[in-house]
Amino acid sequence: MLTKVFGSAVFGVEATTITVEVNVDIGVGYHLVGLPDNAIKESNYRIAAALKNNGYKIPGKKITLNLAPADLRKEGSAYDLTLAMGILTASDQIRAEHLEQFIIMGELSLDGSLQPIKGALPIAIKAKEEGFKGFILPNDNAKEAAIVDGLEVYGVDNIAEVIAYFDKNEPLERTVVDIQEEFYKNLDFPEFDFSDVKGQESIKRCMEIAAAGGHNIILIGPPGAGKTMLAKRLPSILPPMTMSEALETTKIHSVVGKIKNMGLMSQRPFRSPHHTISDVALVGGGAYPQPGEISLSHNGVLFLDELPEFKRGVLEVMRQPLEDREVTISRARFTVTYPSSFMLVASMNPSPGGYFNDPDAPVTSSPAEMQRYLSKISGPLLDRIDIHIEVTPVPFEKLSEDRKGEGSVEIRKRVTSAREIQSRRFEGLENVHYNAQMNTKQIREFCQLDKASKTMLKNAMERLNLSARAYDRILKVARTIADLERSEAVHGNHIGEAIQYRSLDREGWLG
Repeated sequence: MLTKVFGSAVFGVEATTITVEVNVDIGVGYHLVGLPDNAIKESNYRIAAALKNNGYKIPGKKITLNLAPADLRKEGSAYDLTLAMGILTASDQIRAEHLEQFIIMGELSLDGSLQPIKGALPIAIKAKEEGFKGFILPNDNAKEAAIVDGLEVYGVDNIAEVIAYFDKNEPLERTVVDIQEEFYKNLDFPEFDFSDVKGQESIKRCMEIAAAGGHNIILIGPPGAGKTMLAKRLPSILPPMTMSEALETTKIHSVVGKIKNMGLMSQRPFRSPHHTISDVALVGGGAYPQPGEISLSHNGVLFLDELPEFKRGVLEVMRQPLEDREVTISRARFTVTYPSSFMLVASMNPSPGGYFNDPDAPVTSSPAEMQRYLSKISGPLLDRIDIHIEVTPVPFEKLSEDRKGEGSVEIRKRVTSAREIQSRRFEGLENVHYNAQMNTKQIREFCQLDKASKTMLKNAMERLNLSARAYDRILKVARTIADLERSEAVHGNHIGEAIQYRSLDREGWLG
């Protein structure tokens, strides 16, 4: 008897429906075809034990299972439940009249219980697009799949529940998620709040500017100055995600299996990989491509602590994603593209010893060591970082104050207002939503200066020995400062403040 069951495969952040054809005939053998990987080939052992422990068995006949389309590589153990239901139906051990109306996915344990799968959200989106009635999957993934409106989602804990549903018409409990509630949950209660930061008012101002314009930023200061603490609080002042941003971000995290027992992601992601990370782990890839850290940071923040400690090759592969805001990974049979629109926040010590420019600490590094340390950051990468700010240690008097600083919610209101101004300004322009995304032509159009401001900028570049690459960055940041003040034009005071945020372009840092 021939039976068809439907599963799904995820490539990039999109799903493709897989038809599992199961044929049971006279003879002996178990033949699994359709480019399965080793995890799928081993499924017959898991399926045999799970069925036996629930009162069923794999029939002693010739069983042929085809995963169509047969020229598409399939991976992972999530097809266990799909194959098991096909075998039970094709061997007449159960009746399953409505099997073809559902996508069925899940990894089986030997006792028949189900383990979580990856990519439940993109699979659910594809199932709805193709007109399936419902999606049966492990309970741990039910909430993320239930985000998709108009698709019946049933989370189950054991294969016995699925068998009873089809064979005995025993009902399954449908998983329902209030999307609006999930979206607004914890929106105004960030885990890390700027009210906890003592002192550092100038740095908080700089972080606010970076958030308002979507600017990449690097923090330079000695150990213990608070660079990591400030970076962790940046997502709390970024504008709330839109519904489309939340769905896109959740899809990426779903693909790598990081949405267990969660629904919609309402908080912007914050990723902080260790400096020993490989280039593949950072940008994505592998034999079966998976999103890397920069894609997991999509619509959020990627924090690289101690930037010069990262391998130079790893840092260089970020240049294209920073520019294009997406990563394309090519293989012989297919190409996948992952979105990667993120804010880069980096931190570094000013010298190998960490205390260069600190009047209270001795300089322990030679000029050659300093130059070698700082040269690990290439000019092209630095060119994509708009704001450089020096972070100094907080004095005891400030640390011991009981008074709390301004909270993240208040700062985020100003940031959101500035982003709204930018959205209106760039309306109709493709792929430009905030100031950091402006190209040279748009900078000339939206950052026009009067004669006095031009003279100020010219004098500052000559006096401070700023590099030519700093010019456009200063104009972008000045435009953001003007937006925070609701100013139509960029004035001299905006230029003056933006000039302060180019520390690494000054002579004596990178030469």
